[in-house]
Amino acid sequence: MRDIDIITSTSGNRIKNLIKLKNKAGERRNTRLFLVEGKRLYSEVPKELLEETYVSKSFYDALGDKDREELLLGRDYFVVADSVFSKISDTKTPQGIMAVVKQPGYQPSDVIASEGIKIVLENIQDPGNLGTIFRAAEGAGASGVIMSRDTVDLFSPKVVRSTMGTIFRMPFCFYEDTEELIGAFREKNVKSYAAYLDESQRYDKMNFAADKAVAFFIGNEGNGLRRETALNCDERIIIPMGGKLESLNAAMAATILMYEAARQRGF
Repeated sequence: MRDIDIITSTSGNRIKNLIKLKNKAGERRNTRLFLVEGKRLYSEVPKELLEETYVSKSFYDALGDKDREELLLGRDYFVVADSVFSKISDTKTPQGIMAVVKQPGYQPSDVIASEGIKIVLENIQDPGNLGTIFRAAEGAGASGVIMSRDTVDLFSPKVVRSTMGTIFRMPFCFYEDTEELIGAFREKNVKSYAAYLDESQRYDKMNFAADKAVAFFIGNEGNGLRRETALNCDERIIIPMGGKLESLNAAMAATILMYEAARQRGF
């Protein structure tokens, strides 16, 4: 076992930078780094993306030889006092391990042109919704998640936790202009469907298996899709509501549509 120097102060640049990565989307955007916290999520990080590992003193002391080798051997890691770890952690009950990770990236053209099912998100703001949509996309065998730039930060600690590791497995990209995106879909024979309340057909009456690729557009939790977006899409679809409900949670709607498309396509 190597001799351990324990970081006991939050005043050093290393810890200050961790706190910035935790709290500031701009810092994550500029550095192309983000934080992953917790033993399970840490184990999902591809080795080529792992930059640094931080463990609390109590977590480190509790590790057996096998766990220490599995989690830390060959990695650039630092042990910090429990009081310091609580400052860099984004959870109320820290698990004692976190990592600085490079942001994964994909070519937008590859995601847009991929066959199968894609989900397009316009201004989704709830971290839990975004993470759930990523998990549902993986579960439904989707080929990509495409997000508008004003969607909640994918690399914020809350979203990262909510993805439960799918952030490392589900291809994704961002778009600037909706009209250009839909135009690119048409060039690649991707049929676009807007989840929209007005002038729409029931989703369960549609044939999602007729095209090699389909894209479902899901809008903001409070306002739904912009009308211009819905009218630009090839089709507008609605999930029928019973009782007095007007609409479903964005993540639930996205999940229903992706799984119905997957069912029709024999997934």
